[in-house]
Amino acid sequence: MGGPPSRRQLAALVDHTLLKPEATDADVTALVAEGIDLGVYAVCVSPSMVPVAAREVQAPGVRVAAVAGFPSGKHLSVIKAQEAAAAVADGAVEIDMVIDVGAALAGQFDAVHADIAAVRAAVPGAVLKVIVESAALLALADEQTLAAVCRAAEGAGADFVKTSTGFHPAGGASARAVEVMAATVGGRLGVKASGGIRTAADALTMLDAGATRLGLSGTRAVLDGLS
Repeated sequence: MGGPPSRRQLAALVDHTLLKPEATDADVTALVAEGIDLGVYAVCVSPSMVPVAAREVQAPGVRVAAVAGFPSGKHLSVIKAQEAAAAVADGAVEIDMVIDVGAALAGQFDAVHADIAAVRAAVPGAVLKVIVESAALLALADEQTLAAVCRAAEGAGADFVKTSTGFHPAGGASARAVEVMAATVGGRLGVKASGGIRTAADALTMLDAGATRLGLSGTRAVLDGLS
């Protein structure tokens, strides 16, 4: 990166995220206010909270992202597509969808492709990020499986591949996963690292590995850790 990013530069790579089931309207309002104050790229919320986030986003340049098929990815493709389309109708401009991890582990990459393609077709104007649960793929399969899923995402029209939901017991982002993902699609697709990135050192490690976007819930603490 030609030296570590400044606080402002790092903030501009962040999806400031709140996906806890217990999140309230007031929590989302506070998230947006904090995101604007910090200068983040986007705020990422659950589909039902998109109207609140979209109403609160006033600052130019702060975008609303929403998840689809979250967090298990075991939803029917048509449901993921409808959920994504509804979120976009409510004001989201980016969608982070979860793949069917079991299909990937079974080597059913055509099914993974079709699932992603269904969501892509439903939100043609939105940025589509595909959550691959990289920690689970690496723990239960191998790097080749992770790379194959990334290729399926690219073939289905995704704009980004993303490491993790942050909810899977296998864990969140790792530098190795980001390296594999970036080696597979980097330069053509973005690579979003998310899940367990809690310090500035964590964030910089992910950027050094090839991440081009970061999903953070504790964004202020990460930014405050920059020297």
